[in-house]
Amino acid sequence: MSEVLHLTGTIVVDDATELDEAWVVDGRLTFRRPDDASRARIVTGWVLPGLVDVHCHIGLGAAGEVDQAEAEVQGKADRDAGTLLVRDAGSPMDNRWVQQRPDMPRLIRAGHHLARPKRYLRHYGRELDDVADLPRAAAEEAAYGDGWVKIVADWIDRSEGAASDLRPLWPAEILRDAVAAAHDAGARVTAHAFARESIGPLLDAGIDGIEHGTGMDADHLAEAARRGIAVTPTLLQVGRFAAIAEQAGEKYPVYAARMRRMHADRYEQVLAMHDAGVPLLMGSDAGGTISHGSLPAELAEVARAGVPAPDVVAAASWRARRYLGAAGIEEGASADVVVYDADPRDDVSVTAGPAAVVLRGEIV
Repeated sequence: MSEVLHLTGTIVVDDATELDEAWVVDGRLTFRRPDDASRARIVTGWVLPGLVDVHCHIGLGAAGEVDQAEAEVQGKADRDAGTLLVRDAGSPMDNRWVQQRPDMPRLIRAGHHLARPKRYLRHYGRELDDVADLPRAAAEEAAYGDGWVKIVADWIDRSEGAASDLRPLWPAEILRDAVAAAHDAGARVTAHAFARESIGPLLDAGIDGIEHGTGMDADHLAEAARRGIAVTPTLLQVGRFAAIAEQAGEKYPVYAARMRRMHADRYEQVLAMHDAGVPLLMGSDAGGTISHGSLPAELAEVARAGVPAPDVVAAASWRARRYLGAAGIEEGASADVVVYDADPRDDVSVTAGPAAVVLRGEIV
């Protein structure tokens, strides 16, 4: 029989609801005092629904797919940082095994990144030789994933020599057909998008989410807000743009200049998203070049941009769970909660040191 827990202090259910206590019995949350309450272990603090990293890559390393042992290390690093639900935003690994492991975060998979040869990081995604194959591939990834498809909308096109810059990967009509194909298969679509030129076609195609969004202008933000299209800023990744520009050097000066501009504007851009009313989600972009367990650092970056701490925390917890259709703190739900010694809504840096992490009712 699993341990009975008595959660006390401030139980943060959502933006409007706080409770004084809750219980964990047989791995599930309840608001009713159990008969064996006397044997319960008391866990006190600010209790939140487990954090959600909506842009994370379990099974992806700097050179592409990693082995299962490394992927296990990745997932446990996320878990120990309080991230108990991951939307995997594309991985070359078939990581469905994570969903069978009670000691790993819950996982919602977007399948493989859909990209083109030489137009994305090597060994990261599923590369399509013919752009016309995108709708079919989107339908296949919808069947393979868990209700999400990930499209790479832009990347540097090095064929233009010194004039090379970020360019869209797909014709607008193909992109529209691909999003429709995913929708017909019951999946939502999110897209990697750095460049301003990519955003209009994505919005026209009926995209459901945008990753990074560094090129979104005021009109794009207004339209995303009007339609409730969520954006994941990934400031840890955008913080690397200056280094990427330095690597591009004199060979690709146009591209390098754009990356430097987006790097310089990164905090202003994220605050503009918030102020426009765009639904924000929190994602570390861990995997590849960013370490797993970095979601608290991402939250700190978003707060540094000027987004109020309560909104940052909500976006990383109960709002993200609602967006993904995952349970939070409610009667009968799996006890996936994170506990802090102080209120992270006052200072998001508190999320860097959880006092307790409870996954499936077990303190991990």
